[in-house]
Amino acid sequence: MSSIKVNGEESLQPYTEKDTPAPSDPYGITKWEAEQRLQEIADKTGMEVVFLRPPLVYGPGVKANFLRLIKWVDRGIPLPLSLVRNRRSLIYLGNLVDAIVICVSHAEASGQTYLVSDGEDVSTPKLIRRIAAALGKPVRLFPFPSVLLKTAGKISGRSKAVERLVGSLTVDMIKIQNELNWIPPYTMDQGIGEYRICLRQN
Repeated sequence: MSSIKVNGEESLQPYTEKDTPAPSDPYGITKWEAEQRLQEIADKTGMEVVFLRPPLVYGPGVKANFLRLIKWVDRGIPLPLSLVRNRRSLIYLGNLVDAIVICVSHAEASGQTYLVSDGEDVSTPKLIRRIAAALGKPVRLFPFPSVLLKTAGKISGRSKAVERLVGSLTVDMIKIQNELNWIPPYTMDQGIGEYRICLRQN
């Protein structure tokens, strides 16, 4: 299990498996190094390996930034993100598990690298609206220039968190669709809807 961070942190065009890896933080660098070492072992021993590079993973049990955003929406906190015009690829945990099963069981997957996602890219405002709809909450977005959001992120030491909210990162998953005939079994709305159950249980 690798990461799209092997390709990079931001993309003007969707990343593909053919792109030259350009990890920029310790997490992405170690994932890329792990891919290379495993490939070396595979070349020497005949061990079969498949590398999956998912973008942000969300779903029950997954925390960090996505869960934080869910909780902000659930609590009705106004967010200064209505002017953001980015595109982000995500993958629901159930879709990622399904992709793993396909890669383990499909003979054509051996030795391949695949980028995976839900197959639907969304802007941050659109994602927030989808979350609000799933939780049955009103959307509370207000306009604030992205350049000022980035400046605030630098001042507060949270530049990376802000970049994830305003920047774009998308993947092209046509390779796994064509070679393994894989289609995500769950929609993004179904995946986001799982959080409503989790929040109500907690």
